[in-house]
Amino acid sequence: MGLLDTRTLLVWLLRALVMLVAIPVHEAAHALVSDRLGDSTAKDMGRLTLNPIAHFDPLGALCMIFTGIGWAKPVPTYASRFKNPKAGMALTAAAGPVANLLVAFLAMLLYKVLYYTLPGGVAINFVLLFLEYMASINTMLAVFNLLPVPPFDGSRIVTVFLPRQTYFRLMKYERYIFIGVFLLLFLGFLDGPLYFLNNAVWNGLLWATSFVDKAVFALAGVSV
Repeated sequence: MGLLDTRTLLVWLLRALVMLVAIPVHEAAHALVSDRLGDSTAKDMGRLTLNPIAHFDPLGALCMIFTGIGWAKPVPTYASRFKNPKAGMALTAAAGPVANLLVAFLAMLLYKVLYYTLPGGVAINFVLLFLEYMASINTMLAVFNLLPVPPFDGSRIVTVFLPRQTYFRLMKYERYIFIGVFLLLFLGFLDGPLYFLNNAVWNGLLWATSFVDKAVFALAGVSV
């Protein structure tokens, strides 16, 4: 029981540490792209920052720590301020998941570099575990946020392909869809699709960072 409790506390700690990076990066990316495209609302409200406090949502933070999936305060965006409202909303929405994928890639890259170059030890093993969680949680957040239903980022991206009336009709039920998705997630109905998508992206990151493995094997004289 003591070992299980220690492992659980370690998982919660790692999730909390990852949250301090993953959530601000995601939200700041939304704010940055929105500002670049003509809507400075988020920037004016202090959301164009990596300071976690600016994006902190108590319930979302607790869910992140205890379940691995969480959220922050939404970044306000006004489509009317974009030259092309549909494209502006889609690009702003895509910025968050893309930023998470970039962090996941960098975390995996750094993990491999440290794994091959540093000796073992408690401190090093903790850093490696932290980087593993950084890569996996950011990947999961990216995949989850790309779900094409309100209020997730994916729903804003598909607006490019939906008639305006259809989109706003869906947005009227955003809160109910949000509750429904989390209920499906809690009951396990989304486990299969999310696992498939998450695994596909994870394998893609492994492939994208495989040059590190190849370089190490080449130096060791091992053919791949």
